[in-house]
Amino acid sequence: MRLKTAAALLLLGLVALVAGIGQLTWWAPADQVTATVPAGTPASPLTVIDAKLKDLRGGEATLTVHGNGNFVLAAARPDDMAAWVGKAAHTTIDGASDDGKVLKATHTDGEATSPNPAGADLFATTQNANGTLDYHWDLPDSGDWQLLLASDGKAPAPQDVTITWPSHATMPWAVPLIVIGALLILAAAALVLLPRLRGGPRRPGPGAGGPDAEGGDRRRAPADGGPATTAIPPVPGQAPGAAPGAAPGTAPGTAQRTAASAARRRPRAARTSAALAALLGLGGLAAVPAQAATAPAPSPAEAGTRVVVEDQLTRILDQTANAVQAGDDAKDAGKLGARVDGSALLARQQNYKVRAAVSSAPAIAPVRSSKLLTTVVTTQRSWPRTVIAVTQGQGNTTPQLLTLRQASARENYKLIEAAPLLPGATFPGTPKSGAEQLSLDDKAGLAVSPKDAIAGIADRLSNANSAWKGRIPDNAYIKDTFGYQADIAKAADATFTFKHTPVGNEAAAFRAADGGAIVIAPLDFTVEGTPKASGDKVTLQDDAAALAGGKEATKKATLTFRESVMLYLPKDGGPQQVTLIGATRNLSGASVS
Repeated sequence: MRLKTAAALLLLGLVALVAGIGQLTWWAPADQVTATVPAGTPASPLTVIDAKLKDLRGGEATLTVHGNGNFVLAAARPDDMAAWVGKAAHTTIDGASDDGKVLKATHTDGEATSPNPAGADLFATTQNANGTLDYHWDLPDSGDWQLLLASDGKAPAPQDVTITWPSHATMPWAVPLIVIGALLILAAAALVLLPRLRGGPRRPGPGAGGPDAEGGDRRRAPADGGPATTAIPPVPGQAPGAAPGAAPGTAPGTAQRTAASAARRRPRAARTSAALAALLGLGGLAAVPAQAATAPAPSPAEAGTRVVVEDQLTRILDQTANAVQAGDDAKDAGKLGARVDGSALLARQQNYKVRAAVSSAPAIAPVRSSKLLTTVVTTQRSWPRTVIAVTQGQGNTTPQLLTLRQASARENYKLIEAAPLLPGATFPGTPKSGAEQLSLDDKAGLAVSPKDAIAGIADRLSNANSAWKGRIPDNAYIKDTFGYQADIAKAADATFTFKHTPVGNEAAAFRAADGGAIVIAPLDFTVEGTPKASGDKVTLQDDAAALAGGKEATKKATLTFRESVMLYLPKDGGPQQVTLIGATRNLSGASVS
């Protein structure tokens, strides 16, 4: 029986050992798992991939895209991506099957085409590819991101998309099976070898007539010549003739056999109990299931994050500066349209006309993208979006305040205002994480609302005795403006009026780091001159005459300058003075009658 048990244990041990080793070698799962887009997914001009797939199954994934010819992969915040996609047909890849082998791809019907995303300002990064692209989730910043795949917005976007994750598959029973197998084999060996290791002849049982412990023979014949018997000394406290451990009334022979049988069984039972305890203990540990990696819950689109990241703004500024340089070099406003609008476009259009007619007319200060000194980036996620960059490059005697605006998701940022930082002025700091954009009508903890401050600077520049004179102190620009107006007014044969008026919809206000606000706004500075008497004339300078179509006015001459101003508004409760920190004026129109 013992040998049969040992054989069974040996067989079970070998099976367990082989199974455990197999799970670590030839049955081991693959190191990676690859998911693909389901066959039959309809084609569309755009494919959107949620960046949460990067670590959906734990560990960083590799995204591989195969396309026909050129295509682009771009990254944007989820709300920006939704705005770009708009009503276009698209496929969204935002999950995978439980086994990680099939990507969850949802097709949305819509318009058959969309604008080409290549180079679009909305995207924080863009990457061009041809044929195949391996992408390693080089995301622009923390937070939620989505990726866009497109050919040119007209042809179908690549749909041969695969994502490969580390498999993280485990074989939890491999080591326990190896240990259990080894223990079973040892147990089998113990059953076979242990009785032999104990050694020596079997001790005779009761009544066998063997020698006593001292080598003598304790058998003696009875006096009546009867058969010999073996004398067993009584155990203290036990009735004579009772075996040790026997219950009272048990026959001596029966008790001895019971004791001997128990003595033989006790070692095996102890060994079996120990082995079972060890096996049960290991089994209990091995039965604990491996913990699967839990994918992080997707976070909502991040309200309050800056609308452009640093590299993205640098790219936008570079492209804007290059476009302006091209227009300045050719004196061609047609080269500005893609990157310049509003007051900045008007100023350069008119300057090119003047310089075409008057070779000595000065050019407007160049726009430079470097050196980038500081930025004001809005956290307002709706459109239009406005940002400010402070740069100083070749040809800028003082830092330049560049205001750029994006009208909608599918349009690029355009320069709308450009003004120099005034001598002695300090540009206020703003949070690096982004600046809160303020309503122009809301005082919002400020000494004065942005709208009132814009009206105040217009009145301050128009009237020497303005009520704002004490609240907006003199500086270089204010003094120069009044000096210019005084020089014109000296003409003896004409009467002149001067007025500065808020104009357009380019004004914007941002919260400064100290609780104050930065406000940018355009003004129209209008000069009107009328002759004092019949026959008198108002004569224009050559630059104004180039725009007016004539030099002399017998009834009225009008000059218009577009002004770009930037103000700092203090927070409420502190000093109440508003500071003009940046300003310029450029001739924008003239007429004679």
